[in-house]
Amino acid sequence: MDAADRARLAPGTAAGVTEPMIEALVHAFYGKVRRDPALGPIFDRVIGDGWDEHLARMCDFWSSVLLMTGRFKGAPMAAHIQVGGIRGTHFAHWLHLFGQTADEVCPPPAAALFKVRAEMIAQSLQLGIAASRGEAA
Repeated sequence: MDAADRARLAPGTAAGVTEPMIEALVHAFYGKVRRDPALGPIFDRVIGDGWDEHLARMCDFWSSVLLMTGRFKGAPMAAHIQVGGIRGTHFAHWLHLFGQTADEVCPPPAAALFKVRAEMIAQSLQLGIAASRGEAA
């Protein structure tokens, strides 16, 4: 499959998702995360001074998820498992902030797609973290 086919078949294409939209959403969202009293300290502990790299990776991630660019190279599950102290309440709060930001930054069809995909990803990460802790049945 070539780049034109990927772009045509990408879920974000029909919803009007663009690279500038992804960048705007990622930067606005993580700006909120950094200021958030519950999430900010967790992210700062893990990311430290690497925010520019993290933002670029998150843009690559969302571009890969919604526009099928294949730019993201990483292991999100392994990265999240290594972070201590992540609970379901953190994911719920993360999703709330993400959804709020998507609604502010994106037109409704794109915001809806971002939110659905974020919920699926969060659920998968939560299950993987629970399993790694021996908490899953």
